[in-house]
Amino acid sequence: MEANNEMETIPLTHLCKHYKTDIHFFESLESYGLITLIQVEQTTCIQTEQIREVEKWIHLHYDLNINMEGLDAIAHLLHKMQRLQTELTHVKRRLNGLEDF
Repeated sequence: MEANNEMETIPLTHLCKHYKTDIHFFESLESYGLITLIQVEQTTCIQTEQIREVEKWIHLHYDLNINMEGLDAIAHLLHKMQRLQTELTHVKRRLNGLEDF
């Protein structure tokens, strides 16, 4: 998979070939807000920093047969878990500060 390091993007056509999927899969991911596609000189691309996310969605969709609505629900739950984990960490720090008194 060839990446354009200068722009830190990869053309969607390269991803489709590499992951053996079609462009509609990536367009669906974008329509659900799971990834962001960008245009670079009339070529649809994705930022290289999103590749890990893309690989996760590919695995869930193609290997585990989870539809787009399921992926959207998973994304929502993962985001909520991250928020709760951040809140828990904050509360633990505050409690540890109170224990010092």
